[in-house]
Amino acid sequence: MTVEISRRLFLQSAAASATLLYFVSAVHAADKTVIDVMTDGDTNVTDWWTNTLAPMFEKANPGLSLNIVITRANGSNDVVGERVVAAMQAKADPKVDYFEEFDPRRVPGAAQSGAFETVDAQKIPNLALVNPASLEIPQDIPYRASQVLLAYDSAVVSPQEVPKTWADLIAWIKGHPGKFIYCRPDKGGSGAYMVTRAIHEANNRDSTLFKADNFDADVAKKRFAGAWDILKDIEPYLYDKGSYPAGNNPTLQLFADGAVSMITAWSDQSLQGISQGALPGTTKLAQLQDLPFCGGYAFSSIPSQAAHKDAAFKLANFMLTPPVQEQMLKDFGAFPSIEWSHLSPDLAAKYKDVASAKMPSFPGGQWSAALNDGWYSNVATHIVRG
Repeated sequence: MTVEISRRLFLQSAAASATLLYFVSAVHAADKTVIDVMTDGDTNVTDWWTNTLAPMFEKANPGLSLNIVITRANGSNDVVGERVVAAMQAKADPKVDYFEEFDPRRVPGAAQSGAFETVDAQKIPNLALVNPASLEIPQDIPYRASQVLLAYDSAVVSPQEVPKTWADLIAWIKGHPGKFIYCRPDKGGSGAYMVTRAIHEANNRDSTLFKADNFDADVAKKRFAGAWDILKDIEPYLYDKGSYPAGNNPTLQLFADGAVSMITAWSDQSLQGISQGALPGTTKLAQLQDLPFCGGYAFSSIPSQAAHKDAAFKLANFMLTPPVQEQMLKDFGAFPSIEWSHLSPDLAAKYKDVASAKMPSFPGGQWSAALNDGWYSNVATHIVRG
């Protein structure tokens, strides 16, 4: 499973009590079927669901409405997911129809419990449009994505010198001392996936070597060693000779202030930063063509005992329509989970430099822990971890 790393741009309740569950039921209008949607996303995502998506869906589906319940303040969707499993065991109504973002694998045993619906293109026809690489387990509905890429200032970096391969990137870094930086891998995914890309390069670009169920400490040490050599070699050429920022946001801020002219950054943060003016108007984005940086999908899921399961299927299908996928891309920089070929030609052309058919992943858990430990021990030896 792709490593999950919290991302916040310059911006940034759970159904954790009987009071909230009572509220969820109480808001239902008598003349409409109300779909209870749980979300623990960042404010830009939850605001979009409330102010943009809900009106769009309700206009297209008379007789259905959305009740958006924000869970991030009181335990997140993980707490609600645990309650869904308990409700299934008790043969009770889970009081949830749809999770905006929840992968049952986040709760131990939930995916195997039967508490979450197994979905396919018969239940959700537009699943046929999604990138096949996004279909990980049958209980997951991939509905948006984000990928790490290169952000650069086109005012000082010409199109001809934008790296297209890992070798190009290393050459650019060495040719422009002090103008590139990535953040500490344990503090932000844009840094973690810079390190991961070095690991993939040191292992013949074979991202399939690293799986959630095949961690071995000795194997990790061997496979990571080449990456430490690569990253240590470029350290003298980085911003402040390796003064690694403590997160995605500080990295973006260095870029916005002009201290550096190229960074690794999340696609959604970059696109939203550009649209909101938080990043320079001359900011451009690019993706490596030999092997892209890692990314991941946000998954929706539906409890198997949801009271309004058929309506939840309609919502899931609506989320995978090209107009909604395009709207997410325009409004808060979410990459589509459906294949780019299903988007409007103009939009696909606009993002051709960052769109990639392949989105490598890297497992979390012990692999990520070993990556972080190894990076501090072998690369950023001058930084006190904490």
